[in-house]
Amino acid sequence: MFRIMTVCTGNICRSPMAEYMIRTALDDAGITDVSVESAGISDGEAGQPIDPRAAAILQSHGMNAERHRASVLDEETISGVDLLLAMDQDHFNALGKLLPTDATAPHPQLRMMRSFDSTLASAPVEGQGIYDPWFGDSADFRLCWQMINAALPGVLDYVRAHIMPQRGN
Repeated sequence: MFRIMTVCTGNICRSPMAEYMIRTALDDAGITDVSVESAGISDGEAGQPIDPRAAAILQSHGMNAERHRASVLDEETISGVDLLLAMDQDHFNALGKLLPTDATAPHPQLRMMRSFDSTLASAPVEGQGIYDPWFGDSADFRLCWQMINAALPGVLDYVRAHIMPQRGN
């Protein structure tokens, strides 16, 4: 099973939105044998439901995230993850510190979510962030949706490229 984990600060806005959006895109594309999870780098929201504004934008696209509860990322959580997707540069930097330092140890591919957006693929990490919509209003959540949505085709292509060889075994 190929595992993807999306990561933001508290796991109540960006990363659960990306989790549900990726999962739905995979289902729509008929791509199986992939699990998608999300977590936060902070424990400030642990156990809390998804932000109502994030839930509303997902619901408007037919996705129900009412069962989501925020969880916190740690070294054990990322064990066995194949693709680790940071929502912003702060998350990318924090995740880099959690990865094994032993080059021979298995560890996930760490990428910015928006590095899969073909219009930003060559931009530096600093230019690929999705700012936190929590401080804004519903328009900020719509923009977050658009940013994640623009990266979905690239994520799907990446997954296809990495699971197709495994299916032959």
